[in-house]
Amino acid sequence: MLELPIVEAKEKRAKKPDWLRVKLPIGPEFKKVRKLVDEYKLNTICQSGNCPNMGECWGAGTATFMILGNTCTRSCSFCAVKTGRPPEYDEDEPRRVAEAIRLMQVKHAVITSVNRDELKDRGAEVWYQTVVQTKIESPTTTIETLIPDVRGTWFALERMISGGQEVVSHNMETVSELYRKVRPQGKYTRSLEQLKRIKEFGKRTKTGVMVGLGETQDQMLRLMDDLRENDCDVLTIGQYLQPTKMHLAVDEFVHPDVFAMYKEEGMKRGFNFVESGPLVRSSYHAERHL
Repeated sequence: MLELPIVEAKEKRAKKPDWLRVKLPIGPEFKKVRKLVDEYKLNTICQSGNCPNMGECWGAGTATFMILGNTCTRSCSFCAVKTGRPPEYDEDEPRRVAEAIRLMQVKHAVITSVNRDELKDRGAEVWYQTVVQTKIESPTTTIETLIPDVRGTWFALERMISGGQEVVSHNMETVSELYRKVRPQGKYTRSLEQLKRIKEFGKRTKTGVMVGLGETQDQMLRLMDDLRENDCDVLTIGQYLQPTKMHLAVDEFVHPDVFAMYKEEGMKRGFNFVESGPLVRSSYHAERHL
């Protein structure tokens, strides 16, 4: 394991390390994407999740679309998306997302959603229609769907991933030892099983993990082993950043050298691709994974 000085978050609350500095979102492409998102009344995880890479990605003409509304039925302690009882979903949303992707001329689209645990199919039909209509509108666009935990509703999972997308991602978020604190309504083993079932369906599988929540390096390596045992192809690792004072505090700012070590260890274990760095998010540079 790498022995590096720990940058404790409580000592750096007012000032993040230099490696976590990002540029402000500016430029004509950023403004173009922002206009389309507003015009088509779309939700993006870029905005709802306070993503630090929004300026870079939108400036490159890409965005991660969030379907099924912007209110989640879960209350994960790390997530900036609002929690509550969602309203009825918009049945016209798949068409609007597909048309926006066509107008943006996106080569690789990422689509995600909030959890909709109150729906019997967990929103699977909306997922299916969004992918199908996007393929009709933009037949050359490859699609990655970042799907939520379906709570073992496997018939919904099959519908959700059968629209023709090339990559299906489901984020583990953290190591097993921290699940109760970080994802109180999730289950570590269930998410692993979901990834395995996605792979068995014939899809390229992907997951994302945050660090800086109090996990150890040994726990991270065990998580990698668990993921490979369940046939996960792609892994992304990024620094957790506290979205508000109501969310979990950052335990430490992980040094870039540790991220480099995690990438090396992941590739040794047989992942097809590992994206690891302080500012990495699950959809960051998603086109490279293909």
